[in-house]
Amino acid sequence: MSISSPLDERPALVLIDLQNGILGLPTVHPAGEVLKNGARLADAFRAKGLPVVRVRVTWSPDGGDLPVSRSQAPGPTQAPPAEFPAELGPLGDDIVITKRHWGAFTGTELDLQFRRRGVTQIVLGGISTSIGVESTARSAFELSYHQVIVSDATTDTDAASHEHSFGKIFPRIAEIGTTDEVLGLLGR
Repeated sequence: MSISSPLDERPALVLIDLQNGILGLPTVHPAGEVLKNGARLADAFRAKGLPVVRVRVTWSPDGGDLPVSRSQAPGPTQAPPAEFPAELGPLGDDIVITKRHWGAFTGTELDLQFRRRGVTQIVLGGISTSIGVESTARSAFELSYHQVIVSDATTDTDAASHEHSFGKIFPRIAEIGTTDEVLGLLGR
């Protein structure tokens, strides 16, 4: 698939959970390549004066804000290390969103940050495809943001889940493209 539309005048890059504790997980596509492509996109967005959002997942030290649910496959019981890797560059003006659930919009100020900056589109990547990325994409769709999911800047810990998101969910709510396609649309 390739992107068929130009980027909006004011897109934002959103990188989900590209943090040290997540990058060490076994993934379908090498996390190092996903990080490298995320860093390339971040550099290009910064060069154009466009927002770059780094999303991380963490919880309070006492675990009091861990998501609770009755499920057959409960989530983690402690937070992964939340530091961003040096490859993403200095923090500078990047927006940092700390989430405590799967999606970056749930319980955070992300929508407010975008509305105040005139953002109408998000370019989205990160780990993991079927959890943090898909949850964020679904919320963005419900909030009427245009979206591009960057296929080579996104991966999962489960191949079937990754394929399901890209094959069934994302085509219904977003355009899908590669890092090079997005860079081309940015004129880089």
